[in-house]
Amino acid sequence: MATNSISNSLQRLASKGQLSQAVIGDALKRLHCTSNLKDFGTADFVVEAIAESEVVKKNLFVELDKITKASAILASNTSSISITRLASVTNRPHQVIGMHFMNPPPIMKLVEIIRGAATSDETYNATKSLAERFGKTVVCSKDYSGFIVNRILMPMINEAFFTLYTGVATKEDIDAGMKLGTNQPMGPLELADFIGLDVCLSILRVLHAGLGDAKYAPCPLLVQYVDAGRCGRKSGVGVYDYRQVSKSTKQAARL
Repeated sequence: MATNSISNSLQRLASKGQLSQAVIGDALKRLHCTSNLKDFGTADFVVEAIAESEVVKKNLFVELDKITKASAILASNTSSISITRLASVTNRPHQVIGMHFMNPPPIMKLVEIIRGAATSDETYNATKSLAERFGKTVVCSKDYSGFIVNRILMPMINEAFFTLYTGVATKEDIDAGMKLGTNQPMGPLELADFIGLDVCLSILRVLHAGLGDAKYAPCPLLVQYVDAGRCGRKSGVGVYDYRQVSKSTKQAARL
């Protein structure tokens, strides 16, 4: 299932001319899937990219700390959660670091590296070198809620929800205004759907709790959408409804 999902995602990028079939074929050849954590026992570098939940991530880091060799670096792809707190459940906090890839990773050039309170220079340098081997540009953030990108991006998305919630404009005009007025490739509401409204809500809650400022409090409309299961593209409906688009695409393919 994981292999098919990754392959489908890569093919979507290829259909847009963003990746070649040669690159996709090479990537899939190097891919190995497993459901057994013990297979990570020989890894030098592990990047966790599971659900954006501190409890769930900590549980995984406890297990990885037991399984991986003592020299291994444990990185998290978290977009907002404290690296220091994740590192605290391991016996190697100096070898724990944040390595936040922007979505979709095959296209986006940025990797945000976050040093926890105990992260060593050796761990940072190894992580930076690995990201650069991937052809990425690195920025480094201190370990504060949201880091760099989401501390700036999520309040903008949240404000777009408040703009919709208070009836200032339609969702289409909000997105068109930001795309055409600030030269962004996607409007903030469209981008929220792409990221996942549940993920946006989770990050805003981390920002609100971690920084203690009311400006990070999630918009009630965003909370309501997530409560209703409207999580964006992945669920078929979020701010926008993608179910009809999907049906039209399938019908066109059959024709």
